[in-house]
Amino acid sequence: MTAVTPGIRVLIADDQPLVRRGLSLILSPDPAFEVVGEAEDGAQAVMLAQRLSPDVVVMDIRMPVLDGVGATEELARTLPGCRVLALSTFDMDEYVVAALRAGAYGFLPKDVSPEDLAAAIRTVHAGEAVVAPRLLTRLISAYVRTPLGAPPPPDVEAGELTPREVEVWRLMATGLDNAAIARTMDISHSTVKNHITSLFGKLDVRDRAQAVIAAYESGLVTARSGGGDQAARRQ
Repeated sequence: MTAVTPGIRVLIADDQPLVRRGLSLILSPDPAFEVVGEAEDGAQAVMLAQRLSPDVVVMDIRMPVLDGVGATEELARTLPGCRVLALSTFDMDEYVVAALRAGAYGFLPKDVSPEDLAAAIRTVHAGEAVVAPRLLTRLISAYVRTPLGAPPPPDVEAGELTPREVEVWRLMATGLDNAAIARTMDISHSTVKNHITSLFGKLDVRDRAQAVIAAYESGLVTARSGGGDQAARRQ
């Protein structure tokens, strides 16, 4: 008899009942997911997550009592195994940037397609980051633009990053995925992953999204040179 694989346990947090219901109706028919609860504000999301132990929390950014950023920070501190996927009505919002820094594994606009939402939840559950392409581009342009001619990152100056790691970091920041980086540098996919693992450790970042932000904030690349046509995903 074939064992039944349990679905990804999802908690939905949004202050609008219709949005919560809509997300639940999208996910519930798919046996890959199990909607275990709904929260109407960030404080309730934290409380329910601690009680229900979901794998993924689909978290609205703007909510009363405790917003999505504060709730994400609390979950990252108390339930590190619980992944947060942030949603926002607004294409560009400082709270979205804060959500990534607070520990969210990604963010998407609320007008994302059902298929892309399901794929993003799977990606986040696997411990990878996912960022909608248009949001990443606007994130970089609006929030992490650095002056042309900014000094190189301290880690590069100190020689802590190898030339290959710097190039992988630069290509990653322009929106290339691992396969494209491997083709561009004419190296294997596994070598790219090894470079990224080492890079994350040296930069003290958790995932690809944070590494991209760090690249722009450090001056390694600028908004003028960054492409960002693909979703930023962790290795």
